[in-house]
Amino acid sequence: MKNIFLIGFLALSLTGFAQEKTVKKTSNFETITVGGGCYWCVEAVYENLNGVKSVVSGFAGGKTANPTYEEVCTGTTGHAEVVQITYDKTITDINEIFRVFFTVHDPTTLNRQGADVGTQYRSVIFYKNPEQKKAAESIIAELNKAKVYNSPIVTKVEPFTKFYKAEDYHQNYYSNNKNQPYCKMVIQPKIEKFEKVFKDKLKKK
Repeated sequence: MKNIFLIGFLALSLTGFAQEKTVKKTSNFETITVGGGCYWCVEAVYENLNGVKSVVSGFAGGKTANPTYEEVCTGTTGHAEVVQITYDKTITDINEIFRVFFTVHDPTTLNRQGADVGTQYRSVIFYKNPEQKKAAESIIAELNKAKVYNSPIVTKVEPFTKFYKAEDYHQNYYSNNKNQPYCKMVIQPKIEKFEKVFKDKLKKK
């Protein structure tokens, strides 16, 4: 991946994707569900994005009802590890959510992120409305056109059906386990990259 170009492209060029305005009054909060490898990594990043109200780790896109983590790890349930992000549209928007998404994981590796291999680690966006679908397809098309990555993006864009929350010990995993080797070697570098690229979008601590 051409990191320098990616940072500039995502930070500047994609800010023009505008969501369609609605006439009727709606809630300021919206939810989107995305999968980009191990949900511990994705959750830890979005928890620091200004405007994000909550991030919940779980599973989506499979055929088994109420799957356990152990079942999903077998790769037989069809689920992907995902995070369900609820954000305040007056502070951030779906395009920024996607810019973060395509910065902190590799969307060109099929069913794999680093050493995490299997369909449960696939890159996927589960959209809940036409605006989310349009925004997802637009950013993917623009990234591919600009050849930001050395290979084509394999991220799937699918309609949202059902989200299953993962077990409690998976929630806020990085915050609760910062000294674990996986957190230090895999999650921390993603957070550092996110903080560098989106330094003006971080929550105030």
